[in-house]
Amino acid sequence: MPPPSPLPQRHGLDAAWVCTPDGGRAGPHPWPTMGAWLLERLAEFVDVAGFLAGERFAYQSGALVVGSDLYGPRTFVWFHRDLADETVVPGTIHVVHRDARLVVIDKPAFLSTIPRGRHVVQSVVVRLRAELGLPELSPLHRLDRVTSGLVVLATERRWRGEYQSMFQRGEVEKTYRALAPLRPDLDLPVTVRNHLTSRRGHWQAEVTDDPANAESLIELETVLQHTGVYRLTPRTGKTHQLRMHMLGLGIPIIDDPVYPVVQDVALDDFTRPLQLLASEVTFTDPIDGELRRFESVRALPLQAEVAVAVAGAAAGSA
Repeated sequence: MPPPSPLPQRHGLDAAWVCTPDGGRAGPHPWPTMGAWLLERLAEFVDVAGFLAGERFAYQSGALVVGSDLYGPRTFVWFHRDLADETVVPGTIHVVHRDARLVVIDKPAFLSTIPRGRHVVQSVVVRLRAELGLPELSPLHRLDRVTSGLVVLATERRWRGEYQSMFQRGEVEKTYRALAPLRPDLDLPVTVRNHLTSRRGHWQAEVTDDPANAESLIELETVLQHTGVYRLTPRTGKTHQLRMHMLGLGIPIIDDPVYPVVQDVALDDFTRPLQLLASEVTFTDPIDGELRRFESVRALPLQAEVAVAVAGAAAGSA
């Protein structure tokens, strides 16, 4: 683990760091200066000369790195990467609950929970760290980018371990609602059990004949004109579990861009949200023993939402 960063967060993001190798080798080091090492280490990722000229590299002490500084082993260097402009994801992040340890939010579809790939500033964590003034805010569980609904986050690093362990032990009851076709011949409720696996580079999960590692309870809650609202209770947390289990029953969730076939949908097309909502979360707080229950403010069918102004949405290199 690196030591604490000498640089404050920028746009809700921690500074990146690199570290020179340990000094256990015999003879002179191959880099006479820190500038030479940074050029070899980071030239593929950042404009090293420009960062040095702009005084954008810092040592652990907070002192700025100068390119001519003598090379030193086991030296941490911190910096902020430039961020690409991002399309603002429409919709509001509703804060359902906030206290000293937890924040529970209700996110719109298409918003990532954590910064990843092309979605950095446009993520729950980065936006709320800035908006709520909580630099250590971090999620306690996952929710797919295209799924709407509840996410539970820890306000500070010191609380994260106990709550994450609670989620990992399966002590949290999560309830989802989904809009999907009706099948009069389908006998519900039903518990679906199978083995799901995900392969790197593949959009879709797969079912194999291995022992079951995924389980979901599927119930029909409301009958609409041509569709139904289904209550889904996952008892495990595999990637795309609910979407795969609904597909396996012949009732794929409406407006799913991946199942049953991968759709060619642009990343900035927010017009057809997946009709899957993380609607309820219930657990006994591991710290004070209080029963906690939270409900989404959204309801099915989910509609396309309107973009709202977000500070730092097009962060660039400012």
